Amino acid sequence: MAKQSIFGRIAQLTKANINALIDQAEDPQKMMDQMVRDYTANISEAESAIAETIGSLRLAEQDYREDVDAAAEWGHKALAASKKADEYRAGGATADADKFDALAKIALQRQIQAEGEARAAEPRLQSQNEVVDKLKSGLAGMKAKLVELTNKRNELNARAKSVEAQTKVMDALKSIDIMDPNSEVNRFEQKIRREEARVQGASELAASSLDAQFNQLEDIGELTEVEARLAALKSGGVRAITE
Repeated sequence: MAKQSIFGRIAQLTKANINALIDQAEDPQKMMDQMVRDYTANISEAESAIAETIGSLRLAEQDYREDVDAAAEWGHKALAASKKADEYRAGGATADADKFDALAKIALQRQIQAEGEARAAEPRLQSQNEVVDKLKSGLAGMKAKLVELTNKRNELNARAKSVEAQTKVMDALKSIDIMDPNSEVNRFEQKIRREEARVQGASELAASSLDAQFNQLEDIGELTEVEARLAALKSGGVRAITE
């Protein structure tokens, strides 16, 4: 993955307005589930690309340090060869002195070459370090956005389940509403009331029938008294009422 495409992907994802995306979605839950999967996949891809970029940077830094060390080492060699040449020249060994001066020049050339490579690498290293810092920052932003997205999805899912549960409770309450004339409870209550009224009516009817029987007994008693007095009259005498 090219650095520019990584930057573009990170910038696009970290700037995403989650609330606006939710408002525009036909099915927010499915949309957020898909966004979580996309963010997770893009973070994994970005991490792989950034790791590769950092690996290249570390190799370049290693090469830079080797050039710096090589320049220093060739400088030491040039100095040692120059001193040796001076010793030989002081002793009159001109040929040997010239030989070590030649070696010193070669060492100096190698030093210059190593220094040049190190200087050329410095701006590249600085640029690559800036790129890596931006990539790390962007990756951290993506991870923070993923946490925000995941929390928002979990919150909405929990709210959706709560609404669903409340709806089920309300439907259940409606189905057993005792004030509903069409409910089973109300019908059962009406049936009991009718049975209670029937029993009360039967009880009242039975009571009135019993009163009538007692009244009939009183009438029978009066007739018996009349028959007794009539028999007394026929037997030859008037019977006193108070007798």
